[in-house]
Amino acid sequence: MAETKTDKLEREYVIPLRARWKIVPTYKRANKAIKTIKEFLVKHMKIRDRDLDKIKVDKYLNEAIWARGIKHPPSKIKVKAIKEGDIVRVEAADLHETLKFKKLREEKVKTKGETTKKKKEKVEELPTDKDKDGVEDKKEEKEDKAATIEAGHAIEKEEAQKAKHETKAKSPKEQKNMKSTYNKMSQGH
Repeated sequence: MAETKTDKLEREYVIPLRARWKIVPTYKRANKAIKTIKEFLVKHMKIRDRDLDKIKVDKYLNEAIWARGIKHPPSKIKVKAIKEGDIVRVEAADLHETLKFKKLREEKVKTKGETTKKKKEKVEELPTDKDKDGVEDKKEEKEDKAATIEAGHAIEKEEAQKAKHETKAKSPKEQKNMKSTYNKMSQGH
């Protein structure tokens, strides 16, 4: 048990779950295991009003509980609880290997995303003038985008007009049937 003198309190617990999830129906066992973890930590981390909403369960701990399905949660689990103010964050102390790899993969993707975001910000900060004609390329790019959008709208209008002239006109009988079905639909029949 490691405690720091700042506002942060960090502890490790082995929480027994079987005694609590054994008394509920099999289709509620994993839910009861999560609730048992929260109840245990509310008691042992000294949450004054016993509010279970102040316990935040890590998604990897949740996956460890649910790994074998709703009917077969683990009988006990080792967790690491960190109390910051009134909020207690709980994470699994020992993860299964598949969850370890999943966590590493997600962290890697997150760090890679942050680095690419920083690179993009650096590129956007520096206005470049490739042509050296006194006009920045960003302005030119915006103008090019606007021109392509306008061209796209013009093409869509032409296609719509072609489609309008190519479709067959419906007979008066078909138009009457369409109106009657539309009226029935609008009245809720």
